[in-house]
Amino acid sequence: MAVTARKHRSLFGEILDWMLAPLLLLWPLSVVLTWLVAQGLANQPFDRELGTRVRQLAREVEFRPSSAGSVEARFALPQGGTDFLRTEENETVWYQVTGSRGERLAGDAALNPPVDDAPPGEVRFRDEVLHGVDVRVGYMAVPGSERATGLTPLVQVAETLDKRSRLATEIIKGVILPQFVILPIAVLLVWLALARGIAPLNELQQRIRRRDSGDLSPIDEYAAPEEVSPLVRAINDLLARLDQSLRAQKHFLADAAHQLKTPLAGLRTQAELAQREIDAGQHDPRALKESLQQIARSSQSAAHMVNQLLAMARAEDEQQNARFEAVSLGALAVETVRDFVPRALEKRIDLGYEGPGEGTGRALWVHGNAVLLRELIRNLVDNALQYTPAGGTATVRVMHDPYGQVVVLQVDDSGPGIAPGEREQVFHPFYRGLGTDVDGSGLGLAIVREIALRHGAEVALEDVQPRWRTTPPANGTGPGARFTLRFRAITGSPASTSSVAAQPASGGEPARTFAAGGKTA
Repeated sequence: MAVTARKHRSLFGEILDWMLAPLLLLWPLSVVLTWLVAQGLANQPFDRELGTRVRQLAREVEFRPSSAGSVEARFALPQGGTDFLRTEENETVWYQVTGSRGERLAGDAALNPPVDDAPPGEVRFRDEVLHGVDVRVGYMAVPGSERATGLTPLVQVAETLDKRSRLATEIIKGVILPQFVILPIAVLLVWLALARGIAPLNELQQRIRRRDSGDLSPIDEYAAPEEVSPLVRAINDLLARLDQSLRAQKHFLADAAHQLKTPLAGLRTQAELAQREIDAGQHDPRALKESLQQIARSSQSAAHMVNQLLAMARAEDEQQNARFEAVSLGALAVETVRDFVPRALEKRIDLGYEGPGEGTGRALWVHGNAVLLRELIRNLVDNALQYTPAGGTATVRVMHDPYGQVVVLQVDDSGPGIAPGEREQVFHPFYRGLGTDVDGSGLGLAIVREIALRHGAEVALEDVQPRWRTTPPANGTGPGARFTLRFRAITGSPASTSSVAAQPASGGEPARTFAAGGKTA
């Protein structure tokens, strides 16, 4: 199936359309209104002329006493017939004069009497059809001696509408014809005005195009039009965030390269020493074994660093974060603790887990990415085992907070703890606590915070025990460190498992399994 390419919207074209469309729609309306106004203008002078002729005929009406002693109206057409009624040679005019009792005294009998009673001496007008022709009729009641009876003679004059139509047409031509010249000029001026108006946008586009790819400095918003200033500010905000992101990436890569130099340099040095001893013919098995062990430790450190970098990249990957689903945090904690049991046994650390276990029907569910959450727990447990001395304890705890509707993850250790002044810095990449000789990449807690932020959780760091001792205890343990994370809980279980808190065991504490010690409290 052919896919049609999406066309770009033209701002210039849209503005031009919105300006010209009303203009082209209003132009026919203007023609109609002009025609109506022209008709009114054409009627005014001809109505005045028609009224003058009506009054002329009215002056020819005379009132004379009759033989019966009453007064009657009489009309005598002036000399020249109806020629004085015509203003043009080919004009057709009709007239009619009726007496006081409605009798016709002269004129055309086809003229109908008016439907209204006009006051005597006032000329009025109406449109009518006479002999199949549209005519304009002017009429007036002539005041006479019988006004008291309400019977007065009536004079009517009718003329065709030809000259009125001709005048209206001339008015229309005089108004409309110039518009045919003005309209294209107006369209051209609108086009030029729009082209001039969007010229600053083109200049802004050229300034951005001329920029170097590494130039992320803000754009001068005062050099752009006021209407475009919000867009320029949004672009500047994006450039600032992009510059900050690139700086952070460059700093991260520089730190990563620096951290990788140490194990790689150790690998090269030990390999050169071993090669030198072999070339010299000195086959000291003990020295060669130490060199190989150092090479193994350096390669293990480099591999750990690479794995941490990959974990950091996964935590920052937007596509990876988009694949969220319902995850049992308790099951992930149990699996992770089980993986670290051999290491805890090797260091003689009591590694334990408190919370719902597998198959208990009490798994605690959160919305997240299982791979990232497992990496988060692994880094917290790895950090606890690194800083807990032999004979100490480390505990992973998962529980439900029914009041806050959250699932709480805690990892405790009995190590030296973290000073309050360093608790924010330990979450920065490659930061190592002062005075510690523990091997590590300095990325574990940074990964923990990044994954927690992606899941809408925050990491709280505190001491397990109060720092009231002036000297460390005899067994070498300290106040310890407790990392607490709160994830929004999923109400109900997506896997037909009730999402409830771990029920307290005897003594009011949740069930604790000492994975490394092999016993249960």
